[in-house]
Amino acid sequence: MEDGGREDGGRVLCLFDVDGTLTAPRQKITQEMADFLQALRKKVKVGVVGGSDFEKIQEQLGDDVIEKFDYVFPENGLVSYKDGKLLKKQSIQAHLGEELLQELINYCLSYIAKIKLPRKRGTFIEFRSGMLNVCPVGRSCSQAERIEFHELDEREHIREKFVSDLQRDFAGKGLTFSIGGQISIDVFPEGWDKRYCLGIVGSDGYKKIYFFGDKTAKASNDYEIYTDPRTVGHSVASPEQTKLLCQELFFL
Repeated sequence: MEDGGREDGGRVLCLFDVDGTLTAPRQKITQEMADFLQALRKKVKVGVVGGSDFEKIQEQLGDDVIEKFDYVFPENGLVSYKDGKLLKKQSIQAHLGEELLQELINYCLSYIAKIKLPRKRGTFIEFRSGMLNVCPVGRSCSQAERIEFHELDEREHIREKFVSDLQRDFAGKGLTFSIGGQISIDVFPEGWDKRYCLGIVGSDGYKKIYFFGDKTAKASNDYEIYTDPRTVGHSVASPEQTKLLCQELFFL
């Protein structure tokens, strides 16, 4: 692959997913990775784009996350920060309207009520600025319960079936359903996936934009930006692999 990072670094942007790419799922970034990203910023511009809301990204990457990255894009970029300042927020409520929003929420709650799991906890739907996050096990589950559900989901494809049913029953209503992280599904208007952030950085004159993510399979929440022709996409399996790949691209 063409490198593009060692030359004219100010014209190169690296965008990183958070969970599974810079951190273990829902865990804090290691000091080693945090230090590495600051070294990388001396060579290229660095941004993060995650499906989580700003508070969760802040928990994982630090209270000063908007100072430590050139761009921070929570909720796929529907909330956006550049150079430490808030740029804008989108509103899923204003975009969809209350009628469709309630139809969607009621459908998801009814669907989850029929799923039999070893455990269920609270917060099955999290209402964010630009999306709904739907979680069959409940976002208030413990770390052990999160892992338990994830392992069950890998065997029984609970979220994959849920997404398939949502796509069928809400066909033609302008919605996208995407598997995100270990335990949830992101729901947002068509076009509001992680590619949304590319429109924001598009006027900043980058010669090349790299994207690194772990959920790059079809129907997963990194797929669209990973395959977008505006990015050089890299699929990774862990933060350690992300670091090694960036070392090869920008430091050798």
